[in-house]
Amino acid sequence: MKQYIAAQKFTFYIETYGCQMNSHDSEKIAGILTTLGYRPNPVKEDADLILFNTCCVRENAENKIFGNVGKMKQIKQKRPHLIVGVCGCMMQQAGVAERLGKMFPFVDLIFGTNNMQELPQMIWQILMEKGRSMCIRQEGVAEEEVEMLRTPPPLASVNIMQGCDNFCTYCIVPYVRGREHSRPIHAIVREIEQLMEQGYKEVMLLGQNVNSYGKGLENADFPTLLDAVARTGIERIRFMTSHPKDASMKMLEQMAKHDNICKQLHLPVQAGSTRILQEMNRKYTREQYLRLVEQIRREIPGISLSTDIMVGFPGETDSDFEETVSLMETVKYDAAFTFVYSPRKGTKAAQMPGQISEEVKQQRIMRLVALQAEHTYQSNLANVGKIEKILIEGQSTKDAKAVCGRTDGGKMVNLPGSMQLLGKMVTAEITEAKKTTLLGRILN
Repeated sequence: MKQYIAAQKFTFYIETYGCQMNSHDSEKIAGILTTLGYRPNPVKEDADLILFNTCCVRENAENKIFGNVGKMKQIKQKRPHLIVGVCGCMMQQAGVAERLGKMFPFVDLIFGTNNMQELPQMIWQILMEKGRSMCIRQEGVAEEEVEMLRTPPPLASVNIMQGCDNFCTYCIVPYVRGREHSRPIHAIVREIEQLMEQGYKEVMLLGQNVNSYGKGLENADFPTLLDAVARTGIERIRFMTSHPKDASMKMLEQMAKHDNICKQLHLPVQAGSTRILQEMNRKYTREQYLRLVEQIRREIPGISLSTDIMVGFPGETDSDFEETVSLMETVKYDAAFTFVYSPRKGTKAAQMPGQISEEVKQQRIMRLVALQAEHTYQSNLANVGKIEKILIEGQSTKDAKAVCGRTDGGKMVNLPGSMQLLGKMVTAEITEAKKTTLLGRILN
């Protein structure tokens, strides 16, 4: 098969939607396709295989995907040999793959998150038989030990687990990613050591709930994993996402102990009202969350905190929303991802009474966005004059004569310099605060 595909000089293009785990899945898929003889193509319309790696967390993402897949019809008519594929979380939803197949008969390839390893056979079937190949497996574990085509250094993502057992009432993830399954510590450490050999300087440990890592493994939990990864000597370690109910003192101790574990924590609160948190099945109260924040800041002074906050959950009253606002005022996050509740078919919340109107949702989200923008700017202002270690990760999007990188706390800094600095850890003074980024100058 590889000789045939390579001889035809077939190329591929992957369009990725959603979270960092989806982006990491696309690296795996790209690795599989490269092993088959395909070459990446930066121009979607010129590729011989166009693959949409989908997200279904929110309705607007799903609608966008359907729209973009629909646009492939004209391209397919002009280039009949083109293989159009759709994969990822959206395909794992009950009935969605079948609906997409009926709507778009020109789609050749449909598969889910649990059967990536069957991609070679599916592509060969399409090439030889010229028909559609569809495989959606509801049970099973996504393949981890595959050769990937990663983005170049210095940053890399590493999956430490798959799935989620929390079943928050608004969330579709447990239904499309399956139950929690943790990778062995030795496999994660081996992957990171290999990344170091390839020139990577920073890893992001990924999981739907990293704090519950270790289920099904002996003598393994997330603090133990953090300690093992830190001991590899990689320059920087970040992780996400942490569920507040599982955040432990042991985790904070490891973060404080190791200099290469970044002092940054993403801690989704979702809402500031205990009543709404209970309806969401988040398993903590407003008061417990605020005590946790106090403990985190006490144990790791100066830590950068970010969060996810939702507005418009079913039954959310004006009073509930004001509790979310007051929680934001109390915590003053460095950054926050704010979004509008979107009903997901198959979740408990989609069937709840008291669905909130779009008008009210938009009023609430605009207020939160404005509030967080002010908090982020004030947080940035507090960094002016500080000396920070910055890992240069790319060209600045703001200035062609500048590069960019993040502080230990995850703040993006733009600095004058050339791409010869890529992958270097530099010492810089923060000279100016912008609304969402920082400006600095390199000292060394």
